[in-house]
Amino acid sequence: MSDAATAPIERTKGPTRRSIERFFGNRAALVGLAIFVPILIAIVTYDWWWGLGPNAIDLRALNKGPSAAHWMGSDGVGRDVMARLLQGGRVSLIVAVVSVAISIVIGFLVGAFASFGGRVVDASLMRLVDLAMTLPPVIFLLVLASIAGTGIMPTILVISLLSWPTLSRMVRARLLELRERDFVVAARGMGASVPHLLFKHGLPNCIDILVVYATLQVANAILLEAGLSFLGLGIAPPEASWGNMLNLARSTVVLEQYPWQWMFPGAALVLTVLAINFIGDGLRDAFDPRSALN
Repeated sequence: MSDAATAPIERTKGPTRRSIERFFGNRAALVGLAIFVPILIAIVTYDWWWGLGPNAIDLRALNKGPSAAHWMGSDGVGRDVMARLLQGGRVSLIVAVVSVAISIVIGFLVGAFASFGGRVVDASLMRLVDLAMTLPPVIFLLVLASIAGTGIMPTILVISLLSWPTLSRMVRARLLELRERDFVVAARGMGASVPHLLFKHGLPNCIDILVVYATLQVANAILLEAGLSFLGLGIAPPEASWGNMLNLARSTVVLEQYPWQWMFPGAALVLTVLAINFIGDGLRDAFDPRSALN
């Protein structure tokens, strides 16, 4: 009797609720949240509780180790490593989130117009995607970075232009299947325009792809920004980022005698990327109806 009473409740669970339950049943995703959320809160709020600025110079604390005044030590010009670490995390996350948002817009529009625009449009856009995907990513990244220059906006532009082709293929594959469904065929028969089809039917049916892609791509964008900044092609000093903090600490003297100058930004980069990847994997499993998490 009790089983029969509860059966209708189980059947009425919507896809969103089932996805949330699968996500919070994923232990790796919960570990990722437990790591990432405190890092995010510290990065966003450090101005309120940490009294030292990222570019404030203390000439009495040149290359000093962790202490009560400088919890993570100071660098070669007396700047607080913790303040620069938190500011660098803020810059890295801003670059990653904005560049991923731009690449999502480009990738969705290219994939969507390719699927709904007809054979000529599809063929033309897919050849553009093929061209973008055949370019060597490292060389393409370095060439773009050298042309665009250094700074936050050029770095965002470079990363966003490198990231969209894969998403466009995923969106196109999803919408090619969607456009054959009865409700879309009926909408096209009633004279619905391509933008109406894209944003009324296409976008809601691609939300799962976009969310998972965005989460995983944020981690990749953080690594790309760190790599560019490490090479001197991303965020230029004195603005802090995890990449240029590692770049400033790459000399043998710093590596051997002042390990706190590279250890903390390196650990923050690894933990943040690892946590976001855990969250992204959890979201991917949560949106997969074939997922069977215990």
